[in-house]
Amino acid sequence: MVDVTMSMDEYLSLLGGMAMNDAPAAPEPMAAPKKKRSSAYSRRYKANFKKISSRYKMKSGRWKKNGFKNAVKEAHRLSRTTKKGMVRKTARRAFEKK
Repeated sequence: MVDVTMSMDEYLSLLGGMAMNDAPAAPEPMAAPKKKRSSAYSRRYKANFKKISSRYKMKSGRWKKNGFKNAVKEAHRLSRTTKKGMVRKTARRAFEKK
């Protein structure tokens, strides 16, 4: 083993360089990743489902028999219709073939 001898001044100067407020700083938290924007179809579906779900529920708030399934089916049916500014793919293809 190696003997290391230090004077009191050397020891205090060493301790002075290691002050508690000089401790390494904690790493900064990473920014949360950017969330993906939902598609126009899913936004329409969400609005339609909220609008019609009450028709398929009882007064207590429970779903009627096959109510959820029927509500989903109707919300999809309402959501897939063409809206202002939208062009159906089939109509576009028919127009291009001419």
